[in-house]
Amino acid sequence: MQPESNPSLDPLIDTARRAVRAGRLDEAARAWEQVRVLAPDHAEALFFFGQRALAQRDLAAAVQWLQRASRSAPRDAVIPLSLANAHRALGDPVGEMAALTAALTADPYCYPALLAQAALLEKTGRRRQAARIFADALKIAPAEERLPPDLRNLVRRARDAVHENTNALEAFLDVKLGKARDAHAGARLDRFEECKDAMTGRKRIYTQQPVMLNFPRLPAIQFYDDEQFPWLKELEAGTDAIESELSVLLRDRQGFRPYMNHPDGVPLNDSAVLNRSADWSAYFFWDDGKRIDEHCARCPKTTAILETMPLADVPGFTPAAFFSTLNPGARIPPHTGVTNTRLIVHLGITVPQRCSFRVGNETREWRRGKAWVFDDTIEHEARNESDELRVILIFDIWNPYLSLAERELVCELLAAQREYYGGEGASH
Repeated sequence: MQPESNPSLDPLIDTARRAVRAGRLDEAARAWEQVRVLAPDHAEALFFFGQRALAQRDLAAAVQWLQRASRSAPRDAVIPLSLANAHRALGDPVGEMAALTAALTADPYCYPALLAQAALLEKTGRRRQAARIFADALKIAPAEERLPPDLRNLVRRARDAVHENTNALEAFLDVKLGKARDAHAGARLDRFEECKDAMTGRKRIYTQQPVMLNFPRLPAIQFYDDEQFPWLKELEAGTDAIESELSVLLRDRQGFRPYMNHPDGVPLNDSAVLNRSADWSAYFFWDDGKRIDEHCARCPKTTAILETMPLADVPGFTPAAFFSTLNPGARIPPHTGVTNTRLIVHLGITVPQRCSFRVGNETREWRRGKAWVFDDTIEHEARNESDELRVILIFDIWNPYLSLAERELVCELLAAQREYYGGEGASH
């Protein structure tokens, strides 16, 4: 509530506010009454008397006070929100909806008003409209532990209502889409299904969010089709040879290091628990474009296979190729990669059950000898919920939608950027 500028009233207003904060409501009422004598339409004074009447269950008086306060401060959402409470207590849904509409006109992001409006629609039988407004409220409501106690149950009801409506809408759509789906039996419909799930709120559309270089107009594909990369079969055929060399490395773990090794002071959010942690370790064959000769010599068969792959080649940046270990019970939180000019390849080597990998909306489990290609600039995360070590082979390749000219220019761009910042001693 914006204070009204009137220096002569300031001492009285200050007295009234201090009395309210101290719980001395009779004293506050006397002070606010003096304010009202001097300024009959003072919104804060009127609001006080409206709130007091509401607390005393003098509902008709509360409505009168709060209506006057709302007219005096039409841009304040709190006053009509309180007025809606009074109308609700009176059993007046028309007045309640009008007050809530006024609150949302003053502040469209007033989530308590959205929740109350949805609850009223639900109460009057308009459950589908209610669910849509509940969904809007949930997008802007704070976390449950930060909610006022009187709103927590309503937020929980909002979640339930949205979930129930999503199930009902999906069942309705399945019936309506049945004939059209049958007409296209055998066609690939996974993109359409994701579209439908996004419309119903079951899923959301993930976009590319590279942390360093975002190349425009490249498709945001979570997992690519294997058919686009015929060499995946050759990679998978080398699983036994790769695993035999990996087993030797795992005997002493020499050469493995924490995958994350950031200096102090770097904001890492949820990933901070993995910084310098052996829970997520790597054994590099190439690191930021540099070949690790000692590691390659220890695993000649793995290296030979990697050298037949179409590795990305950006001097100082790529390729990267390594064994990635994830300890039992460890989790790699959601994150995104550095640039969409490359894609990432995984090959499952030592893969116990309950080891999952999510990219955007799609979650898969690694399988020994199975490779896939994905865009790591789309949010992804990994879990090892088993009691055993998980190990996969990872390397990066060029995004196939880049032309040769674009690849060469990306190399020049990143080299120039590195040179520019390197002039001041920075690494990138």
